[in-house]
Amino acid sequence: MEVWIVSYTARGRDTAARAADALERTGYVCRRFALSKFQKAGDEPLTVSASEWAKDGFQAADALLFVCASGIAVRAIAPWITDKKTDPAVLVLDEKATFAIPLLSGHLGGANALAERLAETLGATPVVTTATDINGLFAVDVFAKKNRLFITDMDLAKQVSAALLNGEPVGFSSDLPVSGALPIGLTAGDAEIGVWVSREHKTPYEKTLWLIPQRFALGVGCRRGKDPETFDAFVRRELSAHGVSPAELFCIASIDLKRDEPAILAFAQANGLPFEMFSADGLNAVPGTFSGSAFVKETTGTDCVSERAAVKAAQGELTVKKIAEDGMTFALAKSKEGISFA
Repeated sequence: MEVWIVSYTARGRDTAARAADALERTGYVCRRFALSKFQKAGDEPLTVSASEWAKDGFQAADALLFVCASGIAVRAIAPWITDKKTDPAVLVLDEKATFAIPLLSGHLGGANALAERLAETLGATPVVTTATDINGLFAVDVFAKKNRLFITDMDLAKQVSAALLNGEPVGFSSDLPVSGALPIGLTAGDAEIGVWVSREHKTPYEKTLWLIPQRFALGVGCRRGKDPETFDAFVRRELSAHGVSPAELFCIASIDLKRDEPAILAFAQANGLPFEMFSADGLNAVPGTFSGSAFVKETTGTDCVSERAAVKAAQGELTVKKIAEDGMTFALAKSKEGISFA
């Protein structure tokens, strides 16, 4: 998860550095931005307005952390807010690290979790305002994110939360293995509104929120500068041919040499998918038998990018072997089935 951190004062810059250090120790990737007069080692110069910085961050980062007054952050992000399913997490940390305040994408974007992490490491108080959290109730968007489930209807997801807050029973059923006890408010019995987890669309409730398991990692490769529309059409055609919806993907994966490949980045952005990148050595370490190519080995350092990347990302089994066409490759791997309330 990539976090962009911005500050506007000397004290704010030092707090931003502390926050970045704390997050990086737990696996986050951080970029720090500071005004030139406060800039120190590790900082990038802040050369644009807060709003322009936020615009760039909305396109490139998973989370934005403002170390400043909340009003600055609110005004900066306001023009760029579009959808809770795609907006990055946004939060504010005051320059004394007293409060960590999620502003946007608390659940799906992970702002609440990020605030909790900052609280643990910096001694701040997390200011979480989402209703399900403060009432200790099941949050369908958190559950979906944790278990890699695609939410098909955000309006129905809001209705599920509203029913729980009103004390109404919410049904739950799944054709996937389930571990852990149902949270308070969910029932395996009859209910007017409920949650259904499956690859197959059914309506066991009058109002059924369908959650689609995202079990597939898409491994790809392509010739440098491949046309994004051609690449998109190729991938979608192969997904359809193998009975997999884009909604069932949890990531697109390739070698790190392709980190700036326009066709792959465009597909990832259009489908709201994280782009997982691996080094040649990391791909070579993936166990299994793959469709190797001496040319690919010479060019990239590994014999098969798409299959190895898919399997490494999924931590599962290869389900569709490499398909190659006009400088593009496609492969699918599937992670283990099952969902958990633990």
